Amino acid sequence: MVAMPAVERPTGPEEVLQAFLELDTPPGFKAELIEGDIVVTPPPDGEHATAFSLLNRQFMRKAEIEFDLSGNKGLIVPTGRFIPDGTISPVGHFLNAGSWADATGVLLVFEVTSTNPVKDRDHKRRGYASAGIPRYLLVDRGKGLVTLFTEPQAGDYTARNEVPFGKPLDLPAPFSFTLDTAPLR
Repeated sequence: MVAMPAVERPTGPEEVLQAFLELDTPPGFKAELIEGDIVVTPPPDGEHATAFSLLNRQFMRKAEIEFDLSGNKGLIVPTGRFIPDGTISPVGHFLNAGSWADATGVLLVFEVTSTNPVKDRDHKRRGYASAGIPRYLLVDRGKGLVTLFTEPQAGDYTARNEVPFGKPLDLPAPFSFTLDTAPLR
């Protein structure tokens, strides 16, 4: 039997942030700092990737504005460092940004639930609202729902529009199109 060295857990917020920034995750995995906890997520499964592609195609084809859609762009929010599945921003918004960028100016983020749905349903929702991101779109595979959260205020969204998979979801300006959720069933 080989003795494993003791692992010291960082104690303060600065130590946790430093440990997080020094992480070396395996290829395809993503590490996020969510409300003081380091969360490492494995690569997405096929259903997750298909849902991401569906959203990507519809935004690119149907939205009434030009924008950049970034997959897995690191955002600095008041409650940590999040990597949304998709980030929609004005064209060129992240041109000179590093791996981690301020969330100011982001138009919408979306998440497709994966191995830890509570993270997407609660912690990340509050983090995006705290950062002032005006729209958060959640594809909740476990509940079979698509929810658009809007009107961030005091650390959460005050409005939501929720539909079951298969029902259309109207997205407001500046996107101004109806999201077809039928392929998510």
